[in-house]
Amino acid sequence: MRALNVTVCGGGRTGHLDAALFARRDGVRVTWLTGNAALAAGAAGERTDGQGIAIHWPDGSIAFGRPDRITTDPAAAVGEADVVVITVPAQARPDLVARIAPHLPRDKPVFLGAIPGFCGFDWLAGGLVADRPNVVVWGMKDVPHTAFDCVAGTAIRVGGAKERLHVATRGTPSPALRDALHRHLERLFAIPVDMLADYLEITLTPGNPIMHASVIYGLIGPYGQWHRRPLPEGLCWWSDCPELGAYFLERTDEENQRIKAALEARLGIDLGSVKPLKTEIVEAYGDQIADAATMLSVLRTNRAYAGIPAPVAHDPALGGATIDPASRAFREDVAFGLTLLVEMGRRLDLATPHMSEILDWSVARMGGLGRSALDYVPANWPEVA
Repeated sequence: MRALNVTVCGGGRTGHLDAALFARRDGVRVTWLTGNAALAAGAAGERTDGQGIAIHWPDGSIAFGRPDRITTDPAAAVGEADVVVITVPAQARPDLVARIAPHLPRDKPVFLGAIPGFCGFDWLAGGLVADRPNVVVWGMKDVPHTAFDCVAGTAIRVGGAKERLHVATRGTPSPALRDALHRHLERLFAIPVDMLADYLEITLTPGNPIMHASVIYGLIGPYGQWHRRPLPEGLCWWSDCPELGAYFLERTDEENQRIKAALEARLGIDLGSVKPLKTEIVEAYGDQIADAATMLSVLRTNRAYAGIPAPVAHDPALGGATIDPASRAFREDVAFGLTLLVEMGRRLDLATPHMSEILDWSVARMGGLGRSALDYVPANWPEVA
C-alpha cells in the first residue's frame, strides 16, 4: 500500500500537535513545513532521546511522534503531497498559499486544507489554485484538539479533543474525491468526520472571530472592568471571561445567526449545521463542561478551555498588562474574521450593530486594519457564491 504523503504547514501549537500525531499513524509519511530555520536545521525531539515530539495527553500519558522531514523549502515540502494541512494564522495564509501553490503535484488529487478553515479560506485558496483542477480545497470547522505549553520541536500539551470533526470543500468535488478526503482525515485524526454540504458552514461557524473579540471588548473596551487599567496577572481567556464579554458574545452570535438565515433565503441553501455558539461548544466538548446552563458557565467550566492564557503585553501608559494588539486575537480574529462577517452582513443589507461596534473599536485599538479578508472576498459575492 502506497504511503500517504501529508504536509503540515506551520510551527505553532496546532502544527506541532498535528505533525507529531500524524507521524504516529502507520503508512503516513509526514513532512513539516515551518518558518523556523533552527527547528528545520535540527531534528524534532532532540531532547527526548530521538523519539520525536512528546504529546502530553490530558490523562497524564505521553506519546511521541517524529515527522519524517522538517523543512523551510515549500517545493520540498509539498512536491509529493497528497494532503496539505495549513495551521498558520489567517493573516499568514495568503503568503503561504502563494508560496506552495506552484509546487503542488499536478498528476494526482491533492487535498489542500486549513485548520480551522474560517476567515474565507476557500476564497483565498480557490483564487490561488484556480489553474489546478486536481486540487481540492477544504476546511475544518474547528481545531480537533486544544493545544498549549508548546516547547519548539520538543513537546506539546493537549487540553481537550472534539468528539466529532466537521469538514467542507470548496465547490462540489466528485463523490470519489469527497470520500477520499473523508477517509484520509479520519485516518489522521482518529476522530469521526462529518462532511458538510457547503463551505459557508465553515465560514459562519461561530468561533474565535466573535469569541475573542467579544471577550476582549468586555474586558478592556469602553465599558469593561479593565478599561484603561492594567489586567491582573495570569489572566485566562475563558475561566476569567467577564460577564460583559459573555453578553457581547451572545449578541454577536445572534447577528451571526441572522447572517446565516439571510444566506439561506438568498441562496436557497441549507446551513443547518451552523448552530448557536453555546450549542456548538456543548456538543463539541460534552461532559468536559461542568455547568452548561449559560454561555458564561459554559466558557468558565469547560475543562478543555481551562488554563489557556490570554495574550497580554506590557503597556507603559497603563503601567501593566493589557491584551496585546499585535496578537492573533486582533491580527487574525478581527482583521480576517470579524471583518469578514461584518462585510458579509453589509452585502446582504443586514445590520450587525454589535459586531460593527466591536470591530470599529478593535481596528482603532490596532492602529488601523492593514491586510484583511477583504483583500480576497470575491467582488461579486453573494451573487456568485
